[in-house]
Amino acid sequence: MKEIREKIRDFLKKNEMDYERIDIKKETDIFMEDMQNGLAGGSGYLDMLPTYIPMNDSISSNEPVIVMDAGGTNFRVATVYFDDKMNPVINNFAKYSMPGMKEETTREKFLKMVVEYLTPIVDKSNKIGFCFSYPIEIQPNGDGIPLRFTKEIKLDCLIGEPLGALILEALKAEGHMDKKIVLLNDTVSTLLGGKAAYAHRNFDSYIGFILGTGTNTSYIEEVSNIKKIRNMGVEYDSMLINIESGAYRRSPSGKMDREFDLLTKNPDQALFEKKFSGAYFGGLSEVVLKHAVEEKKLFSNSFRELFLQAGEITTIDVNYFLRWPFGDNLFADLCDKTSQLDRINLYHLFDCLVERAARLTAVNLIAVIRKTGKGHDPSRPVCITADGSTFYLLKNFKRKLEYYMEDYLIKDLNLYYEFVEAENVNLTGAAIAALAKL
Repeated sequence: MKEIREKIRDFLKKNEMDYERIDIKKETDIFMEDMQNGLAGGSGYLDMLPTYIPMNDSISSNEPVIVMDAGGTNFRVATVYFDDKMNPVINNFAKYSMPGMKEETTREKFLKMVVEYLTPIVDKSNKIGFCFSYPIEIQPNGDGIPLRFTKEIKLDCLIGEPLGALILEALKAEGHMDKKIVLLNDTVSTLLGGKAAYAHRNFDSYIGFILGTGTNTSYIEEVSNIKKIRNMGVEYDSMLINIESGAYRRSPSGKMDREFDLLTKNPDQALFEKKFSGAYFGGLSEVVLKHAVEEKKLFSNSFRELFLQAGEITTIDVNYFLRWPFGDNLFADLCDKTSQLDRINLYHLFDCLVERAARLTAVNLIAVIRKTGKGHDPSRPVCITADGSTFYLLKNFKRKLEYYMEDYLIKDLNLYYEFVEAENVNLTGAAIAALAKL
């Protein structure tokens, strides 16, 4: 078995796709350097987008807020308020298709759909919190300007537009006056929602992390360190930062990374998340496997022929095989028709790619924790609210990630963290942001 795994690792190493080439200490230093340059406003670095949302210790109780959540697949709406014990109460929940998911959508059609989604609850509050799960430049007044679209969503018509103002104008045209809106990214909602869910805990700082269809990270930064907003007149000491870590450009890329990038809707964008997020991991695995079957010494000819006829591979296909290599799924069925050796090779190949994903994610999170300057006290760790199906469901990913984080972060740096999970963080976080800003 060891010899089989070594053959897979040699193949990946030859194509610069092996996880061993990711030096966590070196890559963490580079990631932190990119963060610092992004905060200073340098081009070509991480976006490090200011949110203009302060970290308030208290929020209004029993005040309803309309919330929207635009994700990679679904568009959700609801109303949220916090009871006397600061527990979130979600009402009027509804889920719709995300505009632009299947085909290019015009600005007018997008706004019409949003108004239709809001109509059943539009009179419940004059405050709207909008969690927008794409790169968006938040303005000091709470509006937001989309920078680009990821996860293969086709809404380029909104790039550069003041999205909040457009929605308010569309609502006003339908007779819904005096509405106010605040926009925020989903990782910022995740951070806020997690903080609210664990208000009884004493954490040193907070991070929001998402690994689902895409990936991103948010954290709390001192305003004095955000050089690019030096003259914006911000009156509070710290605010949330949307890193847009999925767009990080300086992580090690291999031959198949570069090949796969050219096959996506947005070449040369979202390069980091294309290595391991749910929208892309299956496609990258397909490209890697196509090269592996051409080696002719890793897989049988019969496996090669069946695989090349299988069609598009998704992250779900990869994950089902890792979880149930003898189950009822695409790759298990292929191996049933070929050999057990093909099954073993395939498991090792996919597992190595998961290991690489975990190591890259560790670089991201370790860099952010180090940047906070927090977490030195084990009784007050940094709270990482993690959300996303890839994080929780991809076989072996979380276990591998925690191994790397504990090995480097805790053992070497004496910095402490804790992953937490909270329900409906995008909805509750959007409500908190609206209450804090409007």
